[in-house]
Amino acid sequence: MPLTNQVIILLNEITSNVQNKKALNPQDEAFIKDTFSKILNSGQRYDVDEIESWFDNEGSWTHKPTIIRITNMSHYVQSRFEQAPKKLKMISDGDSCGCD
Repeated sequence: MPLTNQVIILLNEITSNVQNKKALNPQDEAFIKDTFSKILNSGQRYDVDEIESWFDNEGSWTHKPTIIRITNMSHYVQSRFEQAPKKLKMISDGDSCGCD
């Protein structure tokens, strides 16, 4: 599944906000995880392999261990999102007692 423009915009935010592309600090990691959560919570989806490919080809990310770390974080966030219980909405059928 190719990355959507909205996902690419958010990946560019990661690139803009991370100063040291060879060593992520805890604030960078929190921002990256939050960004992947934001992608999923907005209804967008991504393929982890596409995320890795995007960072490989982006240009400013040249340190492979950092790219792998970001890819792992994207997978972690995606897995947690998929395992989270889905909130169900109760819809009234107009019958307040539930009787026929």
